[in-house]
Amino acid sequence: MSAQISGISSTCSTASCKDHSLRLGFDSLSSNRATSISFSSQLNTNLSIKSLETRRRHKTSKICSAVIVESNSEQMELDTSLSPRVNSVKPSKTVAITDQATALVEAGVPVIRLAAGEPDFDTPSVIAEAGINAIREGFTRYTPNAGTLELRTAICKKLKDENDISYTPDQVVVSNGAKQSILQAILAVCSPGDEVIIPAPFWVSYPEMARLADATPVILPARISENFLLDPKLLESKLTEKSRLLILCSPSNPTGSVYPKKLLEQIAQVVAKHPRLLVLSDEIYEHIIYSPAVHTSFASLPGMWERTLTVNGFSKAFAMTGWRLGYIAGPKHFVAACNKIQSQSTSGASSIAQKAAVAALGMGHAGGAAVSQMVKAFRERRDFLVKAFGELDGVKISEPQGAFYLFLDFSYYYGNEVDGFGLINDSESLCRYLLEKGQVALVPGDAFGDDTCIRISYAASLSTLQAAFERIKKAVLTLKS
Repeated sequence: MSAQISGISSTCSTASCKDHSLRLGFDSLSSNRATSISFSSQLNTNLSIKSLETRRRHKTSKICSAVIVESNSEQMELDTSLSPRVNSVKPSKTVAITDQATALVEAGVPVIRLAAGEPDFDTPSVIAEAGINAIREGFTRYTPNAGTLELRTAICKKLKDENDISYTPDQVVVSNGAKQSILQAILAVCSPGDEVIIPAPFWVSYPEMARLADATPVILPARISENFLLDPKLLESKLTEKSRLLILCSPSNPTGSVYPKKLLEQIAQVVAKHPRLLVLSDEIYEHIIYSPAVHTSFASLPGMWERTLTVNGFSKAFAMTGWRLGYIAGPKHFVAACNKIQSQSTSGASSIAQKAAVAALGMGHAGGAAVSQMVKAFRERRDFLVKAFGELDGVKISEPQGAFYLFLDFSYYYGNEVDGFGLINDSESLCRYLLEKGQVALVPGDAFGDDTCIRISYAASLSTLQAAFERIKKAVLTLKS
């Protein structure tokens, strides 16, 4: 069948067609607002920075075209509709802002990036060497779908020794990151119309994963005055026969809050009253914790082993974000369902990363000296930021007990009109202002379910954080002056 190209045609540079639609820059967000940076999911871009435009113009180009195909002079239109399930999901704002800030840096703008949840340390050498040796020794083929027996056995030992939870290797599935483990767990246990209970502030992906499972996210707010911890009485008042899954994250992203054992026991008492209710315990930050705070695994509480899906991984504590490795442990019938989903999606995780993970778990209790040094640095950075922002008028702080995030209430600075920028009336507009005027990339709190706050990742050097604070301080003092 002969075909000719007619209708619309457009070109874009080798920065790839993706760059043509995922654009970055300064958009006019309303008729009464001056041009400013947009954090919308589409990242619409008309970036007025000359260096970025120059880079784009001078790259060798491949032509990509939007076409209408005609045959026998009859126009055929392609159905470009998407699944309603996918349309209901919002893209990750943390990923969008991180990509946006990275592109600005590549364009020559000296942006300090404090948006991504990624340790700034290198993977410990013993772990890296294990991965290198795996390649040299030809350990580069498919592994069992659930992960190598060697790694799953090591995970079981870790969970018993460090978390007081007993599992067998067939109750563990290794995946391409804890994020995949969480998604598979939600898909495995939730039916359309089920409710997923999510305390706020929450990690941005929890509600969207619930929607992908055709479940309904039910958000339970926690206040900064309560260190952003879930109130068991509020939980009990919101549970219904549709409540299927409660998601707990401790230490928390984005707040750094750590659930004390006593509070978890009170939550467990509520959970025990509801036969359908399961708990997904996201413990990816368990080793990044500051004494006197102590981590407690929810599955270790009386009567909760049968109810709990424990998710963990290697990205945060072991600085292995790019290795993409996480795992889930739980009752066999739930974990087997996760394994089945994985077998029809990604299959097993990287063989090389799994060898590296075995080495990571062999470094000693809680990661040994290498992880301890990272945690010491994170604590020093936290202490600096808490003290610095504590001296800034109007900022409310809940001091984080773990992870590497500071979730600050900046609502004191809302309601200001800025010449050449526009109105700052929420967390998104404040973060756009701080990126445009202060050249610091942060994440607005509305992405985490609390629009009064902004999230700062202190997974950056102390000198970088000091420079970032001075920029933020200068920008917000300008607001009040």
